[in-house]
Amino acid sequence: MTIKDSKAKRWAVLALVSVTMLCAYYLTDAMAPLETRLEIALNWSASDYGWYTGAYGWFNVFLLMLVFSGMILDKMGVRFTGFLSIIIMLIGAGIKYYAISGHVTENAMSINILIGTITAKKSAWVAGLGFAIFGVGCEMFGIAANKAVVRWFKGKEMALAIGLNTSVGRIGTALAMFTPIPLVNLTKNLAAPVILSILLLCIGLLSFIFFSVFDRKLDKEEADNQIAPDEEFKLKDIKAIVKIKAFWLITILCVLFYSAVFPFIKYATQLIVQKFGVSDDFAGFIPALLPLGALVLTPVFGSVYDKKGKGATIMLIGSIILLGVHLLFSVPSLDSLYVAIGLVIVLGIGFSLVPSAMWPSVAKIIPEQRLGTAYAMIFYVQNWGLLFVPMLIGFVLDKYCITGTAVKIIEGKEHTVTLYNYTLPMLIFACFGALAIFFAFWLRREDAKKGYGLEDPNIVGE
Repeated sequence: MTIKDSKAKRWAVLALVSVTMLCAYYLTDAMAPLETRLEIALNWSASDYGWYTGAYGWFNVFLLMLVFSGMILDKMGVRFTGFLSIIIMLIGAGIKYYAISGHVTENAMSINILIGTITAKKSAWVAGLGFAIFGVGCEMFGIAANKAVVRWFKGKEMALAIGLNTSVGRIGTALAMFTPIPLVNLTKNLAAPVILSILLLCIGLLSFIFFSVFDRKLDKEEADNQIAPDEEFKLKDIKAIVKIKAFWLITILCVLFYSAVFPFIKYATQLIVQKFGVSDDFAGFIPALLPLGALVLTPVFGSVYDKKGKGATIMLIGSIILLGVHLLFSVPSLDSLYVAIGLVIVLGIGFSLVPSAMWPSVAKIIPEQRLGTAYAMIFYVQNWGLLFVPMLIGFVLDKYCITGTAVKIIEGKEHTVTLYNYTLPMLIFACFGALAIFFAFWLRREDAKKGYGLEDPNIVGE
């Protein structure tokens, strides 16, 4: 018997890890409701905003930081990796605050990178740099949290625990939809949400310190009980992972699914303002229904997977919902506010289904000593989508979707804002949903052939 066999203690550990996840997720989307205000205050275009938003994945993608994060996790352990990730997030948040608070000139600058010459405002570059550094830490913590939950809950309520961990993180996303505009209105400071995120990260660091006390005790108990530790990570483990077809199917499904959800959240507030005629003071509350729905439903579906199985089928159903919602959002005549609310709620159901089954399924395919690296490789490919899809949407909006301008009262002043038709971007998101359905079918077929147990329950021995 060890400490993790106590229900109360393993759920306490989950709570501590999840609080840190919540604090990390807030900054990920905290500026999304402020797109128009960023464009006005910093003289950004939609392309500048898309470039800044996509910057989250710069270093994770081009410098392979996520792959290195997985190696660090499997080599150094959850505690070291978790502390390191929080420090990196704090550094990134500080740089982001510096740029958004107006310390950088509005001049444009061009930089040659692997994909060509990119021109954007200097403030967008610096804010993007901070967001990119933050993204390294945030993704590093995400894989560390997943591995920690698997360690404490394997053979127990694993999918429910991963679902709850994800759901608590979604509270951070929901707060990032609800709070920025009221916070900016109250403080008259566009960077106020970034200041709040720094405070939250400090709270997350304290929570992770308490988790480490429990985790260190588990190490000692396993050593005392002569429970053999996992084999040490070796570079050849990467070769073993990439040979598994089911791993790649889950990876591709992951990048398609999240590319149709997270970039959508970045643009959803302005979509709802312009298509559904809602003020920006209220519009952020509607996208917030998506993570709030996921908060409730992800652990529900995770519990179903634990007890009944059907993981591959759950991912398939979630992908079908994703396609349907984005297709309906693309229909110009569906412009009722109630339609927008209904579609976001349904998208929240799809957003709950896929992660609740996806992350526990990885642990069935990949041995635990390679799990950190496997999660890192999946997150790495996912970051390609998080990098390029916002840039693609920003480019498409500027190039093909401008319909005119309008004068709006924002913070008591008149401002000229650009108007967009969001039909084409929503069709792009729908294409990701259609491809996700194809790969979900393929994954279910591969599981039936290889017997990974994705359709089997997770709970054993109870």
